[in-house]
Amino acid sequence: MQDNLKIPKHIAFIMDGNGRWAKEKGLSRTCGHLEGVKRVKEIIRGASQLKIKIVTFFAFSTENWSRPRNEVNILMRYLANFLDKEIIYLHKNNMRFTVIGRDEPIPKYLQAKIKKAQEKTAGNTGLKVVLAINYGGRQEIVDAAKRFARDALTGKADPDSLEAEQFSRYFYAADTPDPDLLIRTSEEMRISNFLLWQLSYSEFYFSKKYWPDFGIEELKEAIKEYQKRERRFGGLNVP
Repeated sequence: MQDNLKIPKHIAFIMDGNGRWAKEKGLSRTCGHLEGVKRVKEIIRGASQLKIKIVTFFAFSTENWSRPRNEVNILMRYLANFLDKEIIYLHKNNMRFTVIGRDEPIPKYLQAKIKKAQEKTAGNTGLKVVLAINYGGRQEIVDAAKRFARDALTGKADPDSLEAEQFSRYFYAADTPDPDLLIRTSEEMRISNFLLWQLSYSEFYFSKKYWPDFGIEELKEAIKEYQKRERRFGGLNVP
């Protein structure tokens, strides 16, 4: 890796292409999702080695409930298995785990596992691993607006003095800084209702590879591309 001082602190991932990867290999879509879970584990380990501070994975969107019921049920079980096995590794390696998104209609058994995993790793100070489950960017903004409105009605907040930074404190992960880099696989060039507010000044990297083929070396390539860019946050580059 070049320029270790310019490693992104927070990388977000839209893990696209599991189904197409499986179809091209004559496998079921669920096989593609299972292989995708393996890549999440690999990227977590690679991110820790590269001294990245936060990784956020778009695991299941609010729109994904429209998929066939059998596929949704299998995805829920994969997430549960991930929590049962991976949290042991995360906790042992001082990593913190958290989830963003709405609780309902996530199955109760999975909600319980999520709560237990978050509580178990809450005091850890290493890599922060965020899973977006039953998450939608527009829904997050609406939920934040509702929370702010309730505070305004009870006198805890003043609408006239509201600023962007204050409003962001009402989001699901208010203590998580915005991503420096968004990576989306399978060459799709859209953000699909993911972190709409937080991605305002993030750098985007679109990989041609399907998510099951996106490993450590591909992550390093994305970071190298990020290191070539200059982030101005709407300002000018003044020598």
